[in-house]
Amino acid sequence: MSGDADATPPSGASLAPLSEDERAELAALRARYPARHRLRSAVSAVLITLAALLAPLSAVAVWVADDMANTDRYVRTVEPLASQPDVQAAVTDRVTDEVMKRVDINAILSQVAPDKRAEVKAALGALNGPITSGIRDFVRQTVANFVASDAFRTLWVQLNRHAHAAFTGALTGNSNSAVKINGDTVTLDLAPVVAQVKQRLVDRGLTVASKIPEVHTDFTLVKSDDVKRVRTGFRALQLAGNWLPVITVVLAGAGVLLAARRRRALVTAALAVAAGVALLGIGLSIFRIFYLNQLPANTNERAAGAIYDQILHFLRGTVRTVIVLGVVVAIGAWLSGSGKWALRVRSVWESGITAVREAAGLRSTGSVGPWVHRHRHLLQWLVVLAAVVALLLWSYPTGLVIFWIALVTLVGLAIVQFLDDRQQGGGKTAAAP
Repeated sequence: MSGDADATPPSGASLAPLSEDERAELAALRARYPARHRLRSAVSAVLITLAALLAPLSAVAVWVADDMANTDRYVRTVEPLASQPDVQAAVTDRVTDEVMKRVDINAILSQVAPDKRAEVKAALGALNGPITSGIRDFVRQTVANFVASDAFRTLWVQLNRHAHAAFTGALTGNSNSAVKINGDTVTLDLAPVVAQVKQRLVDRGLTVASKIPEVHTDFTLVKSDDVKRVRTGFRALQLAGNWLPVITVVLAGAGVLLAARRRRALVTAALAVAAGVALLGIGLSIFRIFYLNQLPANTNERAAGAIYDQILHFLRGTVRTVIVLGVVVAIGAWLSGSGKWALRVRSVWESGITAVREAAGLRSTGSVGPWVHRHRHLLQWLVVLAAVVALLLWSYPTGLVIFWIALVTLVGLAIVQFLDDRQQGGGKTAAAP
């Protein structure tokens, strides 16, 4: 029955008028249901908002747990920097300066015969500067050749493995014998690089380099005061790395299930999560500018930028992945709806597949067609489920991976549509899930 409660009943029906109590009860029921829907919608909006707010934090937590707190993944992340030209140039300058501090003209002249030493000094005179510059160029070329070698790449991996141990050890309280914590500073000893260069200088004829003492160059990683401030947050993100994304998805899913219009809520949730993570990506780009502007004047800014980009490579990849996934889910949910434009897109989709069948001269797919038509909903959902399982089983999916999974899913749905003999099965194929 529709219409108002006291509307005129159909012909032949005899209904008694409602009593005052019945009218009051009916009014209470009418008031209760809209209120319940409003409450559910409000709770749904809150949950979806929380999911959107937690999405960027989830991405950071995954980055901390899977990249920054995992030595092997961290080393794989920074390993390409050994072949990055700006990083190679910065390392070359640093090592050259350290070597040249311990090489002087007097040491080289000591190799001259004693009876000729005074004569050579007098002959050199003002040439001392050019000779020093020449030696520096010689040392720099030797360092550059070493930095471009496979030996440096191997050493780079070892040093960064030690550096990572120092960083995580300082943040989690676990020490490592390969690093030093002096007072309020965590440092890494770069002596192995200088030692390798020293031997190469000797091999190239600069035998005075053999007299260079062992050089310990401390590279500051982090101040202990800073460690105390970020230790709690780092540890919390490390522990939350595996759970925070799950909580975010559960909140978004609960928000969608509670919504009165679930399809619209799914579109909203997917786009809200994508937007939240997109803001994180924008923030990383803005912070990069701030970070480079705060570097000391003598810092190689291009090398520092390359290191920043490489360390955040996994996090930025996660940002792109979530954005693509959110957009794909939103588009899929929208297309499966009953909106005017969604119906038009599906109509074009069906018309295109029909045109392909007609072009192939395929009027029927035999006994397969009616079977596919009867089970089309199940087959469509199986295709979607396969895509979800592939995404869940992929260790570290990228935006490109999600794009290809979505494309393969569309192909699977197109095959179901192509095999569906709608004329034999009767009726029009329902919308894809």
